[in-house]
Amino acid sequence: MRGVRGPGGPVGADGRPADGRGERRRERGDGPRADGGRGRHRAEAPRHDPQRHDPQRHDAVRRDGPAGEPGRAEAPRHDSPRHDPARYDPPGGHRDPGDGGSAPLRRGGIRASSRAASATRPLYAALDLGTNNCRLLVAEPQERGFRVVDAFSRIVRLGEGIGRSGRLSEAAMERAVEALAVCHSKMAELKVRRMRLIATEACRAADNGPQFLERVRAETGLSLEIVNRETEARLAVAGCATLVDPQADGVLLFDIGGGSSELVWLDLRQRGNARGFALTRFIRAWTSLPVGVVTLSERHGGVCVTREIFEQMVAEVNGMLDAFAGIEELPRLIAEGRVHMLGTSGTVTTLAGVHLGLKRYDRRRVDGVWLKSEEVGGMIDQLLDMPFEERVANPCIGHDRADLVMAGCAILEAIRRRWPCQTLRVADRGLREGILVELMARDGVWRRRPAPRAEEQGGARG
Repeated sequence: MRGVRGPGGPVGADGRPADGRGERRRERGDGPRADGGRGRHRAEAPRHDPQRHDPQRHDAVRRDGPAGEPGRAEAPRHDSPRHDPARYDPPGGHRDPGDGGSAPLRRGGIRASSRAASATRPLYAALDLGTNNCRLLVAEPQERGFRVVDAFSRIVRLGEGIGRSGRLSEAAMERAVEALAVCHSKMAELKVRRMRLIATEACRAADNGPQFLERVRAETGLSLEIVNRETEARLAVAGCATLVDPQADGVLLFDIGGGSSELVWLDLRQRGNARGFALTRFIRAWTSLPVGVVTLSERHGGVCVTREIFEQMVAEVNGMLDAFAGIEELPRLIAEGRVHMLGTSGTVTTLAGVHLGLKRYDRRRVDGVWLKSEEVGGMIDQLLDMPFEERVANPCIGHDRADLVMAGCAILEAIRRRWPCQTLRVADRGLREGILVELMARDGVWRRRPAPRAEEQGGARG
């Protein structure tokens, strides 16, 4: 797909037009910032908007699920039955199906372009090109959060074969370029002018990664930046921070990707009233493992995974965990029951969906759900006993993930064995949400405005 450019012209990684008529300043992220760098924002009450994201709220997920459906895991130390206003639902109300197509997504029969036309503030976009997926999220800032206008996700497997060759293959690059062209068309149609477009491990590791991004710019008009692993870890925290238990003394957050996996220890013993994005100031230690579901499954196989093969994968990942430094106090806090895990990846959302017995993946039921350690172990055992064909047939796994999910479970199992937290909270959110919140905070969209003076409220009084 050559020469695809869309009506909006080329766009820079800094989120501004890259046509030479304006600034092309790059939004750099070099690691956890000392000050957090963003304001507070919460979803408005009392009416819940299912497309609104609230990075400051951390209420419990309602126990009974939507419409009183049973089977939802119960959150420890949370007893509110209210729907968690920290959530937002991408258009369509379920996980993006792997190939979002080029048509604007709909919700309730409303086209994305119609929702954009009703927007009263500039639209923001976040694009994450990973080893396995290409994802886009477009949102409008609200007074206390943001409202999702459009979303897109397609499995492109950009990192396919990179472990053997060290290069991005022609077929993988073609798939990614086609998905990115769809993203450009969506952003152009919605007239997005503020965005951040990132590429992660596949482009970091590939010898031809920079050349591929030049091709992307030439064929789609999009300029992506390759972010470092520290930035990736920070964005994961920013995107998931609202799901942290407000009573926890610490959180072990992990993001299992296609080519790398990030782990972050949030030490919250001195957080005071800090919440939401402000929790990024409490990143005590982080590490990035050079392994993900694509690379691990290519080395060990993903179709027929015996328990012996599974243990070999776990052992490989376990050896990598030794490099996680600065966490000497973490085992003690875990043993005292004061730390929980927070997982953001297709692996944990898949486990949650299978655990809940969903007939169709439903993000509203998965995002924010709590799983006990024994439930996670039981689900991994259940998947190990599933033949490949059964994994393909499962609505929460499907053909695109069936050969990757066991590698993801092996990475998770290695983390669980090293740091045996009793509870895991599942996040169907991550880098894109973190990008949006950072961009909006930098632009000051949630800064408190001074109260209007009397003459501004009712005019001069004589």
